[in-house]
Amino acid sequence: MTEIIDGNAVASEIRDGLTDAIETLADAGRRPGLATVLMGDDPASQTYVNMKQRDCEEVGIDGTHAEIDGDAPASELYDAIEDLNDDPSVHGYIVQEPVPDHIDYREVLRRIDPAKDADAFHPENVGRLVAGQPRFKPCTPHGIQKLLEAYDVETEGADVTIIGRSNIVGKPMANLLMQKADGGNATVTVCHSRTEDLEEKTRSADIVIAASGVTELVDASMLAEDAVVIDVGISRVDADNEKGYELVGDVDFESAKSKAGAITPVPGGVGPMTRAMLLHNTVNAASAQQGIDVDLP
Repeated sequence: MTEIIDGNAVASEIRDGLTDAIETLADAGRRPGLATVLMGDDPASQTYVNMKQRDCEEVGIDGTHAEIDGDAPASELYDAIEDLNDDPSVHGYIVQEPVPDHIDYREVLRRIDPAKDADAFHPENVGRLVAGQPRFKPCTPHGIQKLLEAYDVETEGADVTIIGRSNIVGKPMANLLMQKADGGNATVTVCHSRTEDLEEKTRSADIVIAASGVTELVDASMLAEDAVVIDVGISRVDADNEKGYELVGDVDFESAKSKAGAITPVPGGVGPMTRAMLLHNTVNAASAQQGIDVDLP
């Protein structure tokens, strides 16, 4: 039978595993602090930051949130970033995407203190990741690594096909999996919108990671027998139910699970892991900034 990879359960274990580290820091007078910044009124972004703040409350991290009018000048956002860089009670923070069109997100990332960059998107942290010396790992790729580890999926020597080359998932995921390190040592193929014969690349893979943003792109016909399938996508589509919609991923779940050896559902797969690893990065940052060693899950 196909194994359903339970992201909620693994994320819960990680949050539980952070508790001792958080309390060790708190006992030293240095409770970890995570801030979120939202510019604009995008409903999905508001939901995301609310969930992240709730996660902080549940594990004992001090959460703070700043909202900036979407029509405000870039300088207002930059001032908020500078304040967070200077605030010793904030050990990590994120600026929630998307930002308004008049804001250059690359400039936003450059202004974040790399030591407080809980998303690990600052150019310095990207470079450290590529060099195999990460300060933090980007949350979604790191969460996927943790899922594979939790379900005893061997990456060493495995053929992995990643669909998608974004700076958030595809590129850092490829870098993590190819590193000469635990959870790495894989042979990685990165596919994208210009890839020819995508099916050939996915059928030869032991692990397929779908992060294209294309709804239900991958089905059983594109998979090797017993492949491990990680679905990063999440989209809202119309449905004949009480809500009027349902959430689906980049994988046709019902089709793919008939052939896969293990597969993540949507929702309940990768999403909870992304949020758990944001907490992980925050605790890691607090530990480094305060010079207090803690055990991280």
